[in-house]
Amino acid sequence: MKNFILSRIESFRHAFRGWHYVLRTQKNAWIHSVIATFVFFMGLWLQLPARDWAVIILTTAVVFAAEFMNTSIETVIDLASPDKHPLAKIGKDVGAAAVLVAALAAILIGLLILGPPLWAKFIFLFPNL
Repeated sequence: MKNFILSRIESFRHAFRGWHYVLRTQKNAWIHSVIATFVFFMGLWLQLPARDWAVIILTTAVVFAAEFMNTSIETVIDLASPDKHPLAKIGKDVGAAAVLVAALAAILIGLLILGPPLWAKFIFLFPNL
């Protein structure tokens, strides 16, 4: 049992090292982090219900997971094919496209969830417009 617990702790260390690597090396991960932080505080301000929070958390996790997988794919491709190769480029481009799809879906979901309560606050604050 002790070895099992120690190996799980080590697994978490590896995962957090990977997370740190992505945040340290990938500019887009910083963009995702800033936007996710903004959405989080906006959700607090709007007092979103639990179901909306669940969707936002899941959506944010999907974007970060796509970014992490893309970084992993790019790193492995760089290791396997240090020289430029058309198939390596396709692999990297497809990984980047996966992040793009997740990010665009997150934007749409964010607008659907945050849009109506934001609009209601805007109308309340500026009723004469």
